[in-house]
Amino acid sequence: MSANTELQWKGYAVHDTKEWDQFKVVDFKPKQFEDKDVDIKIEYCGVCGSDIHTITGGWGDVHLPLITGHEITGHVVRVGPKVTEFKVGDRVGVGAQVGSCYDCKRCKGGSENYCHKAIHTYNSLYPDGTVSQGGYATAIRANEQFVFRIPDELPLEQASPMMCAGITVYSPLKTNGAGPGKSVGVIGIGGLGHFALQFAKALGSDRVVAFSHSENKKDDAFALGATDFVNTGDKNWVKDWSDTLDIILCTVDVSHHIPLSDIFATLKVHGRCIMVALPDDALPGINAFDMTTSGVLLGGSHIGSKAEVVEMLELAVKKGVKSYIQMLPMKEAGKAVQGVKSGKIRYRYVLKVDI
Repeated sequence: MSANTELQWKGYAVHDTKEWDQFKVVDFKPKQFEDKDVDIKIEYCGVCGSDIHTITGGWGDVHLPLITGHEITGHVVRVGPKVTEFKVGDRVGVGAQVGSCYDCKRCKGGSENYCHKAIHTYNSLYPDGTVSQGGYATAIRANEQFVFRIPDELPLEQASPMMCAGITVYSPLKTNGAGPGKSVGVIGIGGLGHFALQFAKALGSDRVVAFSHSENKKDDAFALGATDFVNTGDKNWVKDWSDTLDIILCTVDVSHHIPLSDIFATLKVHGRCIMVALPDDALPGINAFDMTTSGVLLGGSHIGSKAEVVEMLELAVKKGVKSYIQMLPMKEAGKAVQGVKSGKIRYRYVLKVDI
């Protein structure tokens, strides 16, 4: 085991969900160090929509004070005696999960991201009662299963948003068959959508269709790999795109944007609509006939497995997938979460540690 005694455990925490954009530096105590744990000195952390859903209380109770952030990159400074994948100095990342039970069928079968006892990177409780704290911080401790080696060709700040936003769309694209011979639709061009367009293209899909509610991001959509652009503000868009797509990834809150019946209408027989947006509110009601007309399937997805993250990073290097980022010092986390909530960012804030 190697150790760095100078590692600090400090971060920018929210203390009140009513003051969700007010961050104060706090000291925190990480969970007890175990044999397969890795300590990471954080360099960068992306700002995810999940952070805003959490700090506003939209997803439920919050363990305050809370440090959010789960698009983390940095360098290994300590490894446990049973760690086999990493050594001190390695460039690594951590996403939205830092632990699981390691023993269930899901964990043993390579689907640890669906473990019923998953420990999320922040706002989760470890078995010993320690609250997990996220990446708007100087350091993080995680089991090596949830630590990912960053290829040398990827700058750490570029890799950060891929730790959540990237894998959140890559996994369902791969799982649901995006690739040669398939037409893929992406609803919403934001933090998730800008990766979905790139990865759909990188996987070799014949057609990649971007759906947005205005023309504002049309040029971006084509630059990101779209072959077609659909303005859902147009009157006849559903009719024009009926029976066209094999897979749709929905990255927006459909309760405020597009009726599910309109989305289903664009799918071919047995086409799949995969929801990767997780709004505060429930999905709008569904008429069963809207699904039976073409035998469409409505599904979900939750981040990705370690194998998928490794695969995604390799593909990103090979095909030139990029994170469209705006850098800020971590002390401006409040500005960043405001920008994400208002939808102003194109397409991901990345915070640089400044503590």
